[in-house]
Amino acid sequence: MILTVTLNTALDLTYRVPALKPHASHRVTEVTERPGGKGVNVARVLAALGHEVTVTGFAGGGTGHAVRAALAGQARLVDALLPVAGATRRTLAVVDEHTGDTTQLNEPGPLISPAEWRAFQEAYEDLLAGVSAVALCGSLPPGVPVGAYAGLVRSARAAGVPVLLDTSGEPLRRAVAARPDLIKPNADELAELTGSYEPLRATQDARRRGARAVASLGAEGLLAVTAEGRWRAAPPARVRGNPTGAGDSAVAGLLSGLAERLPWPDRLARAVALSAATVLAPVAGEFDRAAYEEVLARVTVLPEAGSAA
Repeated sequence: MILTVTLNTALDLTYRVPALKPHASHRVTEVTERPGGKGVNVARVLAALGHEVTVTGFAGGGTGHAVRAALAGQARLVDALLPVAGATRRTLAVVDEHTGDTTQLNEPGPLISPAEWRAFQEAYEDLLAGVSAVALCGSLPPGVPVGAYAGLVRSARAAGVPVLLDTSGEPLRRAVAARPDLIKPNADELAELTGSYEPLRATQDARRRGARAVASLGAEGLLAVTAEGRWRAAPPARVRGNPTGAGDSAVAGLLSGLAERLPWPDRLARAVALSAATVLAPVAGEFDRAAYEEVLARVTVLPEAGSAA
């Protein structure tokens, strides 16, 4: 069983319009609604890959009820979300069909009370007893301490459970010092953490700050720096489409490889192929399986030579 944590779950709405123009009315050609938040997207991809997954975090209000109702129909996925008084947030993605670009609007999330946070911490420690790996994903809702992920990383390490962290800003900076097994920032998040936009320098610096391994995803693929070596994985060609959820699919690939103890090159190839296949799918948290298998067969994974000065 794999555990994913989404403290700020969401109800994801995707609107498709012929062309997105400022200060104009738009006729929406298609609307889709899915349970979301980074860890929920990761869990759905893992389940599609055949893994048993437990989802935990918070859910409340009408949107929280909609999220849980949708999760109830997912095979191989267990809902362990904790109810809260506030309403789960909504996220809105508007896809411009002409350009393929996506505009994202994210609500902040419900205010979590101290009692609700304590209840989650207790439930989380109980869940760790039966899992092979855990992913801590996404933003923190209001009321959750900024050092929350650092504490959750330490709890996972104390339980002997490998932990992947996918967040940003101050929560990432604090949690890296707790020594997660793997962090997955994008280029901007990594630069914010380290002060460097040079990928190899930044990933090496993130390891010095505490992360055991760092995998940074960008449009050109994935760069990983680990204790075992450094690799760069790239898809056979850049893909165009809806990038929403592509990073979450990469996390699912990395996390499944961590749980299966795959060699690093195999983990990276899976992550890159899933990310590309998600860009080609219309909805976050889903991937085009035929595209995934086709891309996976042609992903290039090469050792990264040299080092930053």
